[in-house]
Amino acid sequence: MQPAKVVDGVDIYIEGEGAETIIMIHGWPDTYRVWDAQVAELKQRYRCVRFTLPGFDISKPRRSYSLDAMLRVLLHIVNSVSQKQKVILMLHDWGCVFGYEFYMRNKALVSAIIGVDIGDAQSKATARSRSVGQKLMVSGYQSTLALAWAIGGPVGNLMTRGMVSALGAPSPKEYISSGMNFPYYILTAGASGSYNSLVPFVPKVPMLFIYGTNKPFMFHSPQWTENLAAKEGCKVVALETDHWPMLRQPERFNDIVMHWLDKPAENDETAEEDAA
Repeated sequence: MQPAKVVDGVDIYIEGEGAETIIMIHGWPDTYRVWDAQVAELKQRYRCVRFTLPGFDISKPRRSYSLDAMLRVLLHIVNSVSQKQKVILMLHDWGCVFGYEFYMRNKALVSAIIGVDIGDAQSKATARSRSVGQKLMVSGYQSTLALAWAIGGPVGNLMTRGMVSALGAPSPKEYISSGMNFPYYILTAGASGSYNSLVPFVPKVPMLFIYGTNKPFMFHSPQWTENLAAKEGCKVVALETDHWPMLRQPERFNDIVMHWLDKPAENDETAEEDAA
């Protein structure tokens, strides 16, 4: 598939002719392709915009992006595709981290948010909700990926792909390199562009949060989902999947998203539900 345009060196793919635009931002260790099943469904009614995060594209020169640099690129992308209207954000993993921060800095540009599997991941409440073993698992994989970034080259790539396999990530290996690990290096090493300046995410727009329950640890605190589900226009859905519910149960995921987008201002169902 050929990109519709290139913004700051990032290939942008646009499908669908709907009145509203959905900006889809993936995480580690994925590319724009992770949203294939969502675009196939949503493009019938929405204008779907996706891209591989800056620094994650194996075909591009290797480089890291500070938080501010990443947010500048995202702003340029949104402004170039928004058609001067508010956009809907669909976010997963590091896409949530960057997308939530984008919203906090540019609230006037966003009409609704769909967050996938990442809530208040860096909060003290989430840290308190994890056991010692879970904390060690989180620290272990993040430190390994940070080290793989620092090493780089074939060894760094081998380490990264080994961790992808160990974590059960469904991402195609041919698109994976140590280059997409720079957020973990910045996070764990306190390197230039540290994420310490992230603003606590407090959505004031309708938000749908979908997360998987079959994981060794969560990326949100129980309090966070409870508070979100209590907000008017917001909804929380738990699916029996791992970290990638949009890939593991694409039809169910799409049904939830489509129904919620039809009436994002309503919260007429049970706030938190489990689905097989």
